[in-house]
Amino acid sequence: MPYGSGKFTYELVNDWAKLPSGASFLDIGGISIDAQDRVFVLNRSAEHPVMVFDREGNFLTSWGKGLFKRAHGSGIGPDGAIYCTDDKNHTVRKFSPEGKVLMTLGNEDQPSDTGYSEEYLDFFWSLNTIARGGPPFNRPTGVSVTESGTIYVADGYGNARVHKFTPDGKLLLSWGGPGYGPGEFRLPHDVFVDKQERVWIPDRENSRIQIFDSNGKFLDQWENVFRPTDVFIDDEGIVYVSELCLRFSIFSPEGELLARWATRPGENLENAVFIAPHTVALDSRGDIYVGEVSWTSYNRHIDRGPNVLRKFVRK
Repeated sequence: MPYGSGKFTYELVNDWAKLPSGASFLDIGGISIDAQDRVFVLNRSAEHPVMVFDREGNFLTSWGKGLFKRAHGSGIGPDGAIYCTDDKNHTVRKFSPEGKVLMTLGNEDQPSDTGYSEEYLDFFWSLNTIARGGPPFNRPTGVSVTESGTIYVADGYGNARVHKFTPDGKLLLSWGGPGYGPGEFRLPHDVFVDKQERVWIPDRENSRIQIFDSNGKFLDQWENVFRPTDVFIDDEGIVYVSELCLRFSIFSPEGELLARWATRPGENLENAVFIAPHTVALDSRGDIYVGEVSWTSYNRHIDRGPNVLRKFVRK
Protein backbone atom coordinates (compact mmCIF):
# COMPACT_ATOMS: atom_id res chain seq x y z
CA MET A 1 0.00 0.00 0.00
CA PRO A 2 1.50 3.38 -0.99
CA TYR A 3 1.63 6.29 1.44
CA GLY A 4 1.87 9.96 0.56
CA SER A 5 1.29 11.42 -2.88
CA GLY A 6 3.03 12.62 -6.04
CA LYS A 7 6.77 13.06 -5.67
CA PHE A 8 6.44 12.08 -2.03
CA THR A 9 5.05 8.57 -2.36
CA TYR A 10 6.41 5.76 -0.18
CA GLU A 11 6.03 2.05 0.46
CA LEU A 12 5.98 0.73 4.03
CA VAL A 13 8.50 -2.00 4.85
CA ASN A 14 7.06 -4.20 7.57
CA ASP A 15 9.45 -6.07 9.90
CA TRP A 16 12.40 -4.04 8.60
CA ALA A 17 14.50 -4.28 11.77
CA LYS A 18 15.94 -7.77 12.33
CA LEU A 19 16.08 -7.69 16.10
CA PRO A 20 18.36 -9.89 18.21
CA SER A 21 16.68 -13.03 19.52
CA GLY A 22 14.23 -12.17 22.29
CA ALA A 23 14.82 -8.42 21.96
CA SER A 24 12.30 -5.62 21.58
CA PHE A 25 12.49 -1.85 21.22
CA LEU A 26 9.42 -1.31 23.45
CA ASP A 27 9.62 2.44 22.74
CA ILE A 28 11.96 4.35 20.42
CA GLY A 29 13.27 7.66 21.69
CA GLY A 30 15.48 8.77 18.81
CA ILE A 31 16.90 7.65 15.46
CA SER A 32 20.25 8.85 14.08
CA ILE A 33 21.69 7.82 10.71
CA ASP A 34 25.36 8.19 9.84
CA ALA A 35 27.15 8.74 6.52
CA GLN A 36 27.24 4.97 5.88
CA ASP A 37 23.47 4.76 6.40
CA ARG A 38 23.91 2.87 9.64
CA VAL A 39 20.78 3.40 11.71
CA PHE A 40 21.32 4.03 15.44
CA VAL A 41 18.08 3.41 17.32
CA LEU A 42 17.87 4.81 20.85
CA ASN A 43 15.19 2.78 22.61
CA ARG A 44 13.90 1.81 26.04
CA SER A 45 14.85 -1.83 26.19
CA ALA A 46 17.02 -2.86 29.13
CA GLU A 47 19.46 -5.06 27.22
CA HIS A 48 20.02 -3.07 24.02
CA PRO A 49 19.40 0.69 24.61
CA VAL A 50 21.16 1.64 21.36
CA MET A 51 20.77 -0.83 18.51
CA VAL A 52 22.65 -0.36 15.26
CA PHE A 53 21.38 -1.65 11.89
CA ASP A 54 22.53 -1.42 8.29
CA ARG A 55 20.13 0.13 5.77
CA GLU A 56 18.66 -3.31 5.00
CA GLY A 57 17.69 -3.78 8.64
CA ASN A 58 20.41 -6.26 9.56
CA PHE A 59 21.41 -5.99 13.22
CA LEU A 60 25.06 -4.97 13.60
CA THR A 61 25.63 -4.32 17.30
CA SER A 62 24.21 -2.69 20.41
CA TRP A 63 25.51 -0.72 23.37
CA GLY A 64 24.48 1.38 26.35
CA LYS A 65 23.25 -1.30 28.77
CA GLY A 66 22.92 0.14 32.26
CA LEU A 67 23.60 3.74 31.17
CA PHE A 68 20.08 5.11 30.71
CA LYS A 69 17.29 5.79 33.16
CA ARG A 70 14.89 6.84 30.39
CA ALA A 71 16.23 7.27 26.90
CA HIS A 72 14.43 10.05 25.08
CA GLY A 73 16.10 11.71 22.05
CA SER A 74 19.21 11.50 19.90
CA GLY A 75 21.25 13.37 17.32
CA ILE A 76 24.42 12.80 15.34
CA GLY A 77 27.48 15.01 15.08
CA PRO A 78 29.68 15.75 12.04
CA ASP A 79 32.23 13.22 13.30
CA GLY A 80 29.64 10.46 13.61
CA ALA A 81 29.33 10.76 17.39
CA ILE A 82 25.89 9.96 18.79
CA TYR A 83 24.30 12.35 21.30
CA CYS A 84 21.55 11.01 23.57
CA THR A 85 19.24 12.72 26.03
CA ASP A 86 18.13 10.98 29.22
CA ASP A 87 15.13 12.75 30.67
CA LYS A 88 15.23 10.87 33.97
CA ASN A 89 18.87 11.48 34.92
CA HIS A 90 18.86 15.01 33.42
CA THR A 91 21.87 14.63 31.13
CA VAL A 92 22.91 14.68 27.50
CA ARG A 93 25.75 12.33 26.64
CA LYS A 94 28.04 12.20 23.64
CA PHE A 95 29.04 8.68 22.56
CA SER A 96 31.47 7.31 20.02
CA PRO A 97 29.76 5.18 17.35
CA GLU A 98 30.96 2.17 19.36
CA GLY A 99 29.29 3.40 22.56
CA LYS A 100 32.13 4.97 24.52
CA VAL A 101 31.06 7.98 26.60
CA LEU A 102 33.00 11.00 25.32
CA MET A 103 31.26 13.86 27.14
CA THR A 104 28.39 14.45 29.55
CA LEU A 105 26.36 17.66 29.72
CA GLY A 106 24.35 18.31 32.86
CA ASN A 107 24.57 16.97 36.40
CA GLU A 108 23.37 13.41 36.77
CA ASP A 109 20.25 13.10 38.94
CA GLN A 110 20.29 16.84 39.69
CA PRO A 111 17.46 18.62 37.87
CA SER A 112 17.54 22.41 37.64
CA ASP A 113 14.97 24.37 39.64
CA THR A 114 12.03 25.35 37.45
CA GLY A 115 9.22 24.65 39.91
CA TYR A 116 8.44 21.42 38.07
CA SER A 117 6.86 18.62 40.07
CA GLU A 118 6.09 15.06 39.00
CA GLU A 119 3.80 14.50 41.94
CA TYR A 120 0.73 14.99 39.81
CA LEU A 121 -0.58 11.81 38.27
CA ASP A 122 -1.82 13.74 35.26
CA PHE A 123 0.99 14.58 32.81
CA PHE A 124 -0.58 17.87 31.75
CA TRP A 125 -0.89 19.10 35.31
CA SER A 126 2.81 18.35 35.78
CA LEU A 127 3.58 20.66 32.86
CA ASN A 128 1.55 23.35 34.61
CA THR A 129 3.93 23.26 37.57
CA ILE A 130 6.80 24.71 35.48
CA ALA A 131 6.92 28.23 36.88
CA ARG A 132 10.01 29.54 35.09
CA GLY A 133 12.70 28.62 32.63
CA GLY A 134 15.82 27.25 34.27
CA PRO A 135 19.41 26.33 33.43
CA PRO A 136 20.35 22.92 31.96
CA PHE A 137 18.67 20.48 32.58
CA ASN A 138 15.30 19.34 33.87
CA ARG A 139 14.21 16.29 31.87
CA PRO A 140 15.88 17.16 28.52
CA THR A 141 14.13 15.78 25.49
CA GLY A 142 16.02 16.42 22.22
CA VAL A 143 19.45 17.26 20.82
CA SER A 144 20.80 18.46 17.47
CA VAL A 145 24.39 19.11 16.41
CA THR A 146 25.49 21.42 13.59
CA GLU A 147 28.21 20.78 11.03
CA SER A 148 30.54 22.94 13.11
CA GLY A 149 29.77 20.87 16.22
CA THR A 150 27.58 23.40 18.05
CA ILE A 151 25.09 21.56 20.26
CA TYR A 152 21.44 22.55 20.76
CA VAL A 153 19.30 20.86 23.41
CA ALA A 154 15.52 20.99 23.90
CA ASP A 155 14.93 20.89 27.65
CA GLY A 156 11.35 19.85 27.63
CA TYR A 157 9.46 17.83 30.21
CA GLY A 158 10.60 19.68 33.33
CA ASN A 159 11.83 22.90 31.74
CA ALA A 160 10.65 25.07 28.85
CA ARG A 161 13.92 26.16 27.29
CA VAL A 162 16.42 25.61 24.53
CA HIS A 163 20.15 25.62 25.31
CA LYS A 164 23.09 26.19 22.98
CA PHE A 165 26.57 24.80 23.73
CA THR A 166 30.02 24.95 22.17
CA PRO A 167 31.36 21.66 20.75
CA ASP A 168 33.25 21.07 24.01
CA GLY A 169 30.15 21.60 26.14
CA LYS A 170 30.35 25.23 27.29
CA LEU A 171 26.91 26.83 27.63
CA LEU A 172 26.57 29.79 25.27
CA LEU A 173 22.97 30.85 25.79
CA SER A 174 19.47 29.69 26.69
CA TRP A 175 16.05 30.96 25.69
CA GLY A 176 12.39 30.30 26.31
CA GLY A 177 10.06 29.86 29.23
CA PRO A 178 6.67 28.34 29.99
CA GLY A 179 3.76 29.82 28.06
CA TYR A 180 1.86 30.14 24.83
CA GLY A 181 3.37 33.20 23.15
CA PRO A 182 6.16 33.36 20.56
CA GLY A 183 9.40 32.11 22.08
CA GLU A 184 7.57 30.37 24.93
CA PHE A 185 7.05 26.63 25.14
CA ARG A 186 4.71 23.99 26.43
CA LEU A 187 7.01 21.02 26.02
CA PRO A 188 9.81 21.71 23.52
CA HIS A 189 9.97 18.06 22.55
CA ASP A 190 12.94 17.99 20.18
CA VAL A 191 15.18 20.23 18.09
CA PHE A 192 16.55 20.29 14.54
CA VAL A 193 19.09 22.79 13.21
CA ASP A 194 19.04 23.33 9.44
CA LYS A 195 21.89 24.35 7.14
CA GLN A 196 21.16 28.05 7.76
CA GLU A 197 21.41 27.29 11.50
CA ARG A 198 17.78 28.05 12.01
CA VAL A 199 16.54 26.20 15.06
CA TRP A 200 13.28 24.27 14.64
CA ILE A 201 11.43 23.28 17.81
CA PRO A 202 8.36 21.02 17.84
CA ASP A 203 6.47 22.74 20.67
CA ARG A 204 4.37 19.68 21.32
CA GLU A 205 1.61 20.71 23.68
CA ASN A 206 1.20 24.07 21.92
CA SER A 207 0.68 22.08 18.68
CA ARG A 208 3.09 24.17 16.65
CA ILE A 209 6.65 24.27 15.33
CA GLN A 210 8.62 27.36 16.31
CA ILE A 211 11.58 28.57 14.25
CA PHE A 212 14.44 30.68 15.64
CA ASP A 213 17.77 32.02 14.47
CA SER A 214 20.98 30.75 16.07
CA ASN A 215 20.76 33.41 18.79
CA GLY A 216 17.26 32.44 19.86
CA LYS A 217 15.42 35.21 18.00
CA PHE A 218 11.90 34.12 17.06
CA LEU A 219 11.41 33.98 13.28
CA ASP A 220 8.18 32.12 12.54
CA GLN A 221 5.83 29.38 13.62
CA TRP A 222 3.88 26.68 11.80
CA GLU A 223 0.53 25.59 13.19
CA ASN A 224 -0.64 22.99 10.67
CA VAL A 225 0.48 20.23 13.02
CA PHE A 226 -1.00 18.47 16.04
CA ARG A 227 1.26 17.52 18.96
CA PRO A 228 4.47 17.43 16.87
CA THR A 229 7.26 15.32 18.34
CA ASP A 230 10.20 15.67 15.94
CA VAL A 231 11.40 17.50 12.82
CA PHE A 232 13.87 16.43 10.12
CA ILE A 233 14.91 18.63 7.19
CA ASP A 234 16.60 17.17 4.11
CA ASP A 235 19.15 18.77 1.78
CA GLU A 236 16.38 20.32 -0.34
CA GLY A 237 14.79 21.96 2.68
CA ILE A 238 11.82 19.58 2.76
CA VAL A 239 10.46 19.32 6.31
CA TYR A 240 9.35 15.98 7.77
CA VAL A 241 7.30 16.00 10.97
CA SER A 242 6.23 13.17 13.26
CA GLU A 243 3.06 13.89 15.20
CA LEU A 244 1.95 12.04 18.32
CA CYS A 245 -1.64 12.12 17.03
CA LEU A 246 -1.00 9.02 14.88
CA ARG A 247 0.11 10.85 11.75
CA PHE A 248 3.09 12.01 9.71
CA SER A 249 3.43 15.15 7.57
CA ILE A 250 5.76 16.49 4.87
CA PHE A 251 6.03 20.23 4.12
CA SER A 252 7.78 22.43 1.60
CA PRO A 253 10.43 24.84 2.97
CA GLU A 254 7.71 27.51 2.98
CA GLY A 255 5.29 25.40 5.01
CA GLU A 256 3.02 24.10 2.23
CA LEU A 257 1.67 20.65 3.07
CA LEU A 258 3.00 18.20 0.46
CA ALA A 259 1.93 14.83 1.89
CA ARG A 260 0.32 13.43 5.02
CA TRP A 261 -0.75 10.00 6.16
CA ALA A 262 -2.24 8.70 9.38
CA THR A 263 -3.97 5.87 11.15
CA ARG A 264 -7.63 5.83 10.19
CA PRO A 265 -10.25 6.55 12.87
CA GLY A 266 -11.43 3.32 14.47
CA GLU A 267 -8.60 1.27 12.98
CA ASN A 268 -7.27 -1.62 15.09
CA LEU A 269 -4.09 -0.23 16.59
CA GLU A 270 -2.33 -3.58 16.58
CA ASN A 271 -2.11 -3.37 12.77
CA ALA A 272 -2.26 0.40 12.29
CA VAL A 273 0.39 2.27 10.36
CA PHE A 274 1.04 4.43 13.45
CA ILE A 275 0.29 4.32 17.14
CA ALA A 276 2.42 7.15 18.52
CA PRO A 277 5.06 8.66 16.18
CA HIS A 278 7.92 10.03 18.29
CA THR A 279 10.97 10.60 16.08
CA VAL A 280 11.95 10.80 12.41
CA ALA A 281 15.16 10.53 10.37
CA LEU A 282 16.05 10.08 6.67
CA ASP A 283 18.87 8.13 5.08
CA SER A 284 20.95 9.13 2.04
CA ARG A 285 18.34 7.74 -0.38
CA GLY A 286 15.49 9.72 1.11
CA ASP A 287 13.87 6.76 2.85
CA ILE A 288 12.00 7.70 6.03
CA TYR A 289 12.40 6.08 9.45
CA VAL A 290 9.76 6.80 12.10
CA GLY A 291 10.20 5.57 15.67
CA GLU A 292 7.18 5.19 17.93
CA VAL A 293 6.40 5.10 21.65
CA SER A 294 3.62 2.56 21.31
CA TRP A 295 4.38 0.94 24.69
CA THR A 296 4.05 3.97 26.98
CA SER A 297 1.75 6.17 24.91
CA TYR A 298 -1.58 6.49 26.74
CA ASN A 299 -0.50 3.43 28.79
CA ARG A 300 -1.46 1.17 25.91
CA HIS A 301 1.45 -1.26 26.47
CA ILE A 302 1.41 -2.46 22.89
CA ASP A 303 4.68 -4.11 21.86
CA ARG A 304 4.86 -4.16 18.06
CA GLY A 305 8.25 -5.87 17.95
CA PRO A 306 10.30 -4.66 14.97
CA ASN A 307 7.38 -2.52 13.76
CA VAL A 308 7.91 0.03 16.50
CA LEU A 309 10.28 1.33 13.82
CA ARG A 310 8.44 2.16 10.60
CA LYS A 311 10.52 2.42 7.42
CA PHE A 312 9.02 4.05 4.33
CA VAL A 313 10.93 3.57 1.07
CA ARG A 314 10.60 6.37 -1.44
CA LYS A 315 9.15 5.21 -4.77
